[in-house]
Amino acid sequence: MDWNDLKLFVDVARMGGLSAAQRINGVSAPTLGRRITALENEIGESLFIRSQTGYRLTPAGLALMEHAKHVEAAMVGVDQWRAENQGTRLVLVSAGNWTSGFLARNITALWSPDSPYRIELVTANEKIDIGHRQADIGLRNARPTEQWLAGRQVGHVAYALYSGHTLTHGLKAGLFVGLSGAATTPSARWMQARYGDRIGVRGNDPHSILELVAAGAGLTVLPCFVGDSDPRLVRVTGIIEDLTTEQWLVSHHDERHNSAVRRTVDSIARLLLQHTGLFRGEKPNR
Repeated sequence: MDWNDLKLFVDVARMGGLSAAQRINGVSAPTLGRRITALENEIGESLFIRSQTGYRLTPAGLALMEHAKHVEAAMVGVDQWRAENQGTRLVLVSAGNWTSGFLARNITALWSPDSPYRIELVTANEKIDIGHRQADIGLRNARPTEQWLAGRQVGHVAYALYSGHTLTHGLKAGLFVGLSGAATTPSARWMQARYGDRIGVRGNDPHSILELVAAGAGLTVLPCFVGDSDPRLVRVTGIIEDLTTEQWLVSHHDERHNSAVRRTVDSIARLLLQHTGLFRGEKPNR
């Protein structure tokens, strides 16, 4: 089995669809679809249940995903071994879509061409398995419970409702913008429970939702560090206390003393602490 095809399978499984996976691996959606179909033909099993709301793993897909995680961890280990032999360590940092975007916009605070390591952002909304070395560092919304993980709390993340500045279309009608598929995040569940019958437009990834809200398609829940940083948006409510979460930097006990991992953890912690007010929703964009 071609490892590259297996990696694409993992990307689609984690992101829940071809379009979302395309954003993290750069492979076009039609090509992804053909590669997944070829993999299914090779295995002789359907790996995904395909629908308008995304891709969901079949029992065979779930079984393959468990094996793929171990292969992925092994390949990451090989990449790290090769990088270290070449004098450069690759540090994998996992975070959700919004936090990954924040880290990307502030990459100069974390890395420079002179750094003795490289950084790779692993963007996924589900919890990446640091124990199996799918990442070196993770940003999570709760203290780690696994005994092999070390955690450092670096703040809190607040949420609020946002809209575009112009009352057009859905916004004028008092409609909301939601996420396609099952509500898997606390904010999506909160929206569905309170405004599910008033969602007029949906998007299958967070950035599409942001663009829809900015265009006036409706209101939605966003982390304050996202909504308050976008001049096209305005906060229309106070902080939603039920959605406020802690923010933790997590790493493996065996890796946290590695120089590259430790320096990256310290840099991320310093960056987040410098923007504590933004993450706590203390700088509303009105």
